[in-house]
Amino acid sequence: MTIGTQMTSAIASVQSAASSMKTFSLETEDKKAKQTFEKLATTLDNAVQTLQERQQYVEKQEPQYK
Repeated sequence: MTIGTQMTSAIASVQSAASSMKTFSLETEDKKAKQTFEKLATTLDNAVQTLQERQQYVEKQEPQYK
């Protein structure tokens, strides 16, 4: 498994977790839980952005990792 494939897999996993947090937020009526899920979703969305930027950097530096 190449670095590129591993990065793509990691990004997909974090995106899935963020989507789950958003779903939990929408489904709960507990205000504190809703805030917690929204905060986690935002944190995970930021992680996805960071991972995507890193993936782009790696691919530019080492094209064989695509």
